[in-house]
Formats: sequence, structure tokens, C-alpha cells
Amino acid sequence: MSLTAALIQMTSSDDPAANLAQTCRYLEEAAAKGAQIALTPEITNCVSFSRALQERVLHHEAEEPTLAGLREAAQRIGIWVLIGSLALKTDDPEGRFANRSFLIDPEGGIFARYDKIHMFDVQVSESETYRESAGFRPGAQAVVAQTPLASFGMSICYDLRFAHLFRSLAKAGAEILTIPAAFSPVTGVAHWQSLLRTRAIETGCYVLAPAQSGRHPASEGRARATYGHSMAVSPWGEVLLDMGTEPGVGLVHLDLAQVADVRNRVPALFHDRAFETSVISSPQVGS
Repeated sequence: MSLTAALIQMTSSDDPAANLAQTCRYLEEAAAKGAQIALTPEITNCVSFSRALQERVLHHEAEEPTLAGLREAAQRIGIWVLIGSLALKTDDPEGRFANRSFLIDPEGGIFARYDKIHMFDVQVSESETYRESAGFRPGAQAVVAQTPLASFGMSICYDLRFAHLFRSLAKAGAEILTIPAAFSPVTGVAHWQSLLRTRAIETGCYVLAPAQSGRHPASEGRARATYGHSMAVSPWGEVLLDMGTEPGVGLVHLDLAQVADVRNRVPALFHDRAFETSVISSPQVGS
């Protein structure tokens, strides 16, 4: 009923080969520290705003070198690996990529896949605008991976803002919610910890959220910055780990019995009731 997990915080560049080498070093460190599962951030393989560069360096899943390298690493060191996500080419008619998370078993097999459902189409400030749906196609399938370690409800970054997704994952058996991210510094300061704690509290799940952090080197196009603060939260909403902004490996020990304990104490997950919504408007002046 206990589990040791490692969160890997990265400052990935737009060079997939360099990112893979660094990720493998972090995985080896996590295994040496006793982790049974290690989790990497969103877009582990390539952080880039340049569509032209992405077209050159990204691959379809079957030929993806980062996926192959991390599968080999998981098998070599004998731990589970949650690849937060990889940017991948697809057969989308509009040429859009997939933002796909993978759960890799200790034999190097792909245990589960999840494509990010909610696209980050926002304007967080006058100078910071994102249109993820222009380059990435959304997924349509929620995923709970029932492993010998625990049941993991998979998500990616902007999914964090959609409470119904996590409620569905918890009701389907998830004990741990994985929320790998490359969060904006602006929204990170305002919302990151609050949202992570809320998702844990309202589902009675552990939350594991490995994140990209810092200013990401860009060989082409403008550079991106991310918030960091990879975080683990208990089912009661307590922050168990906050990694700040430096890249590295953080360890957290989970007592899975707390999931059932919290849900028994506050069983809100099972108290849904059907209701209708009425909209009542004030009468117009002169009517």
C-alpha cells in the first residue's frame, strides 16, 4: 500500500537528443534513490514554438527516438516511467501533432497512452498568447491505467482546469492523478498550486505533477519560459513536495491507504445528485 515516486523537473530545449540524454540521467538518479516510478514533464522531447523545427525533428510514435530511448532506460533500470508527454507527428489531415503521455512498465513495454484532451488556446497577457489547437490535435479518450503499483488517472497540463475529467478518472478507479505540465509563469503563480490541491481534495486522489521549468533554450524561433514547481499533493490536499524552479529529481513517499481513508471521511465523490439550472433575469426597465 506504499509507493515511492520521483518527479523529474526539466528545462527541455528544442533538441530532442540532448533532452533524451538528460532525461535518462534523471531516471538513473531516480532509480538509485529507490523510486518505483519516475515521472517526466509535458513535452519532454522538444519545447519549441517553431512549427518548421518541429516538422524537422519530430517523428511518428513508431519511429520516435525519445520514446524508444526511455523504454530502453525503463527496462535497463527496472522501474515504471510516466513520460509526461511527447510531441509526435500524426496522420491528422491538417498536419497537426499529438501531445501524448505514455506509461512505460519495467520491461520497457507501453502500458498505457493518453492524448491531451484540452488544448491551451488562451491569451494570458498582452505579450503571451497560445494557440495549441493550431499545431496539436485534441484527444477524446480519458485513461485510467490499473498497474500493480496503483491506478493512475492520466492527464496533461491544461486538462488541470477541467474538474469533470478528474472526477471521472477518480470514479473509474484512479488513486493517483498524473498531471505533467509546461505551465505558463503568469498562470503558474496565480493558479498552479491552488488547482493541484483542489483536484486532490475533490477526488481524494494523490496528485503527481512533474513540470518544465525556466527559460528553454531555442535554436530557432522565440524562447519559451515555464513556471516549474513540480508538486506532489496528498488526498487531503497537503503539499508533500514543491521542487521550486531548479531542474532535478524530487522523491515522495505515498501511502495509498490514505486514498480510501480520505474518501471514507469525506465521501463527496459519491454524493453527486442530478439537478437543473435556472437562469433568472431581471425585468427590463419599462416592461
